Amino acid sequence: MASIDFEPFAETHRPDLERLADQMVRDGTVFPHEDVPAVFDYWFSPGAEVWVARCEGQIAGTYTLKPNGVHRLSHIANGGYMVFEEMRGRGIGLALGEHSMGVARERGYRAMQFNAVVASNGSAIRLWERLGFRVIGRSPGAFRHPDGSYVDLCIMFQELVEQ
Repeated sequence: MASIDFEPFAETHRPDLERLADQMVRDGTVFPHEDVPAVFDYWFSPGAEVWVARCEGQIAGTYTLKPNGVHRLSHIANGGYMVFEEMRGRGIGLALGEHSMGVARERGYRAMQFNAVVASNGSAIRLWERLGFRVIGRSPGAFRHPDGSYVDLCIMFQELVEQ
């Protein structure tokens, strides 16, 4: 695995994150958003903490960490993750996951839940399962692929502290 460094988001990172969000939107198979402003509305929503990962001096990926819900639901973290296409296969997704789980523990979250992992995104599901997440539910046909087909969304969950 390549050396990966993490730093909190700074405005100087915005052009790289815009380019990365554009890749995700154009791909259309893993994110529900259809334009970059919608990705950023989610990424930088109130309460979000955004981190970037550098590999070989370049921005390689990012994640956003936030409460999965309000008030009595705020002890569960939610996250979103993006890795540049050209940086995939270097362990960056794994490093993003591990880093975000550590930050979530530091912030006092008791668990993490992802509400919308596209079932056809096998690499993401395998990554999260490797990190201890499990599929706890499915939303049948909830995600519309660019080709017009529909696929399930998986809800994935991982405890961060012993219950």
